[in-house]
Amino acid sequence: MKSTTIGMASAILALASAAQAAPCVDAKSAKTGFVLEKPGISSEFRPAPGGMVAVANTYQSESPQTQYLYAGLIEVFRDSDTGRLSMIPLGDIKKLFPLKAGAKSKTDFVRLSSKKPPKGIETLALTVKGKETYSLGDCKYNVLAVNETITGETGNVIDSFTALYSPDLQAVLARRYDEGTSAQSEVGFETIKPLAE
Repeated sequence: MKSTTIGMASAILALASAAQAAPCVDAKSAKTGFVLEKPGISSEFRPAPGGMVAVANTYQSESPQTQYLYAGLIEVFRDSDTGRLSMIPLGDIKKLFPLKAGAKSKTDFVRLSSKKPPKGIETLALTVKGKETYSLGDCKYNVLAVNETITGETGNVIDSFTALYSPDLQAVLARRYDEGTSAQSEVGFETIKPLAE
């Protein structure tokens, strides 16, 4: 009698832990979409035509935002209650992929906003610095450390960071700012799960 009760309890515990540990999203399952989360932000990633990835960001304290990222890395469109923004590439960004360690590229863009005219041509410089591993809960992903720097026509730096980019997921899992300095910080997602159908 006791062994039957212990056996049933073990089976229930095994089922409970299996239900808790959801399978990790991989390159194949990423094609049906997935959700990346961290406190205050939930982002739904869905493949879109033309090599784009559609991202629906839900924030705890801000209005929702929709983004389209080429290959999940290069932002080309953003829409929210605060306005719309398009980054129109003046070259063929398809040629930049697949990314490889050591690769460097520069692409000129025009930033179009519904609220103000473009200030001039901007340049996105990408440098793939190497490979790393990034953890999302119990899931580990191979990522490329991609330094992204956007400069204006006069060479002024508009934005600069290192993206930890997963080619399998076609998503940036984290960003590093001020890399190599005492002010270095990393902001990244903490969990991943398949997109509920």
